[in-house]
Amino acid sequence: MKKITLLVVMIAVSLGVQAQINTPQPSPSSTLIQKVGLTDVTVEYSRPSMRGRTIFGDLVPYDKLWRTGANARTKVTFSDNVMIGSQELKAGSYAIYTKPGTTSWEVIFYTEADGGGTPAKWDDSKVAAKTTAPVQKLPFKVETFTISIDGLSDNAATLGLLWSDVYVGVKFDVPTDKAVTSAIDKVMKGPDANDYYAAAVYYMNSGKDINKAKEWMDKAMSLTEKPAFWQLRQQSLIYAKAGDKKQAIETAKKSLAAAEAAGNADYVKMNKDSLKEWGAK
Repeated sequence: MKKITLLVVMIAVSLGVQAQINTPQPSPSSTLIQKVGLTDVTVEYSRPSMRGRTIFGDLVPYDKLWRTGANARTKVTFSDNVMIGSQELKAGSYAIYTKPGTTSWEVIFYTEADGGGTPAKWDDSKVAAKTTAPVQKLPFKVETFTISIDGLSDNAATLGLLWSDVYVGVKFDVPTDKAVTSAIDKVMKGPDANDYYAAAVYYMNSGKDINKAKEWMDKAMSLTEKPAFWQLRQQSLIYAKAGDKKQAIETAKKSLAAAEAAGNADYVKMNKDSLKEWGAK
């Protein structure tokens, strides 16, 4: 009898385990990873949906602290020090809190990044940076709360908060130029062809001293036994930007011939377009 009872209990437990059901979360978690310049930015947050509700001024009250999402605190992590306006945020993780308003939001970066919801006791000493961003009305509705990183450049991006018909963007600056310039200065003490090439292309694309870029590119090519078509392409662009159209055309023709030999249609077209633009015969 005891054996039968034990067997029944074991079967019941087994059926109970098998009957467990996984259901989707109403506010699923999401992770956004973006490289801005040389800085890695990661945002971890939960994404509630409208589901027919009025969001701002109702579900999310105006002028009150909001966790900026659902469930655990929304967390942003920067691999380098960044700037929010004139305020520096050290590399690390921060909770993003907001106080939504009708025309602007207060956006707060809080050093206590882990935990659920808002802190039981707010500590102003843990506010690493705070800024105000204007509300931009969208011509459509965003059903699910979304955080974006857009407006990307080598040195900055915008952290975007979107929900319902509202967009709020917070620009942040990253130390790309400082890091690259420092690396260039260091490497230039003993550079090779690749170093000269990378420095020249960076100076051209960043609007820095184009004559210095030309000098470095000429040095790079002189140290390269057989320059590739993409290297010659960059050299021609530097010549053109420096105002030396004759050298630009001559170099673009070399790049074109090499690109044709390599069967690279993209570079063939780019070189032909530039030669036409520069008035090549």
